[in-house]
Amino acid sequence: MLKEIRNGLVVIIGAALIAAGFNLFLVPHQLLSGGVSGLSMLVNYITPINLSILYFTFNIPLLIAGLFLLGRRFILLSILSVVSVTWFVAVIPSTAVATDNILSAVFGGVLVGLGSGISFRVGGSSGGFDILGSIVTRYRDFPIGNVLVGMNALVILAMGYINQDWNLVLASILSLYITGKVLDFIHVGHIKITVYIITNESQALLERLLTHPRGVTLIKTEGAFSHKEKDMLMTVTTMYELAELREIIKATDPTAFVNIVETVGVMGAFRRR
Repeated sequence: MLKEIRNGLVVIIGAALIAAGFNLFLVPHQLLSGGVSGLSMLVNYITPINLSILYFTFNIPLLIAGLFLLGRRFILLSILSVVSVTWFVAVIPSTAVATDNILSAVFGGVLVGLGSGISFRVGGSSGGFDILGSIVTRYRDFPIGNVLVGMNALVILAMGYINQDWNLVLASILSLYITGKVLDFIHVGHIKITVYIITNESQALLERLLTHPRGVTLIKTEGAFSHKEKDMLMTVTTMYELAELREIIKATDPTAFVNIVETVGVMGAFRRR
């Protein structure tokens, strides 16, 4: 229960960062962040409809789709994020912190990427195309930031055709690129790690590890000096899941020898069904 409260607070803080990126850097210069938020901004720039209302409305169908494809916990945190962003956008005044478009694009992109990234780290998202990106990366092994950049670029290009101001388009693309890079720096779920565990408690560890979605291989080994037989467990996981795996190993066999290696690529079934 305490962990869920902490995760909820992290999502709310992430939402505040996203809204600050919108209202303090992007919106005053009519820049776009891309995705559903960018689509909301684009409609807001050419209509009198409030940005917070547009953001909330455009997110509803994506949240419904995510509920069926991504799971209840992920979507509940995403709903919390969308509601929080909607509220923060409504209460934070749209005031330019910087007068320069490029500086606004950079710092707006950093805040939006930081806010989205910490939401992903606790198992949620900031809604919008983040949900589509999560669906794609769940079934295809791509960095989520790259997926979002590709989808969001379509919205930004649409702005160029509508208002013919390509300076704003280029500044928005810069902001979008920085958002994706910051997001990937924080959300490291696409980085694969191979963990080799030499242990005397192989059965106890297996009971814990096999409750997770990653497969485990049991290998019989022999110490070259002691000639004692031991079991080695090998599993491929993600950088994001590594912290939990460390805790499992420490709690089950504190004397286990563990070798952690970053994995260049994975072929075959990575997620155990």
